[in-house]
Amino acid sequence: MKIAITSEGETLESMVDQRFGRAAKFIIFDTESETFTVQDNTQNLNAAQGAGIQSAQNVVDSGATALITGHTGPKAFRVLYAGKISIFLSKKETVKTAIDQWKKNELTQITEADVEGHWI
Repeated sequence: MKIAITSEGETLESMVDQRFGRAAKFIIFDTESETFTVQDNTQNLNAAQGAGIQSAQNVVDSGATALITGHTGPKAFRVLYAGKISIFLSKKETVKTAIDQWKKNELTQITEADVEGHWI
């Protein structure tokens, strides 16, 4: 199974980015092999609009079935929901800590957007 995590950097020691659509990076973590890849999100970080929708489509296209992030707006949520991505919220922890919390079922799963669009 693959999990996408919003990240401020490129390692498991990076902090979970609290913004979804404008996250700096996505870490795609494979729970079976315990390996990860990094997807750059610069094009959406600087987008005038549509960052959440495009970022959500990138997560769907990555093959992830779960997402760990700080917050998700309504447009991104709709794309993720349609792509059958389970969404879990994490405080500002390291990516590794967030993954460990997810494995222990300690993260809150959301069933609707938790912030308005254009949240900063």
